[in-house]
Amino acid sequence: MVKAVIFDLDGTLLNRDASVNLFIENQYKRLAHRLSHIPKEKYIQRFIELDQRGYVWKDRVYQQLIKEFDLKSISCGELLQDYLYSFKDHCVPFPNLIEMLNGLKQSHFLLGVITNGKGQFQMDNMIALTIDAYMDTILISEREGVKKPDPEIFQRALARLDVAPEDSVFIGDHPEKDVEAAKGAGMKTIWKRDQYWYGAEADYIIEDLGEIYGRIQQFHSY
Repeated sequence: MVKAVIFDLDGTLLNRDASVNLFIENQYKRLAHRLSHIPKEKYIQRFIELDQRGYVWKDRVYQQLIKEFDLKSISCGELLQDYLYSFKDHCVPFPNLIEMLNGLKQSHFLLGVITNGKGQFQMDNMIALTIDAYMDTILISEREGVKKPDPEIFQRALARLDVAPEDSVFIGDHPEKDVEAAKGAGMKTIWKRDQYWYGAEADYIIEDLGEIYGRIQQFHSY
C-alpha cells in the first residue's frame, strides 16, 4: 500500500521551460539599458540553448553569453546574481498542482521532494510555488552531497519518512534520473510525460498532475 508520494521538482511540479522563458524575457527588459545592443529574441534564444533545460549551470551560460555578445557593461557575476535572486519571481506551476497536493494531504499520504540543484535556489522556487508547506521532507542535491540518479538520495528520503520502498511512489519527468533511479531503489514509479524524452518504463504514465491521485489508487488495487 502506498504511504508516501515523492516528487521531482523541475519538469514535474515546476514548469521549468515556461519559467525560464518568463525569467529571461524579464531579465532582458530589466537590464535593457545594458543589453539593448543585442536583439531581445537573440538574447532569449541563446540563453535557452546554452541552458540545455537546466543541465548547464548558469555561470557557464552567462560566461558564454558575455563572450559571444562581447558584453562589457555587465559581468557574469551580476547576471548570475540576478538569476539567483529573480528566478523565483517567475516560477510557473503545472496545472492542478495545488489541487493535487491538497487531495493527497487530505488522504494522509506523506509527501516529499527529491531534486537536483542548488539548495537555497530550489527552496526559493518551492516557496514561490507555495508547495514547501505540503512536504514532509525535502532533499536537494547540493545540501545532501549526493544527487539523482544515485540511489542514496532516494534511500535517505525513505528513511526520513520511515517508509519502505515498496510503500512509496516516485513521480518525475526524467526517464533515467527519476524513473529508473527510483525503480532501482525499489520504489513504485509514475512518469510525467515530457516531450523531450521518448518514453520511460514506469508503472504508470500521466500527462497531467490531476491524474496522480487516481493512479495511486490503482496501486492499492494490485
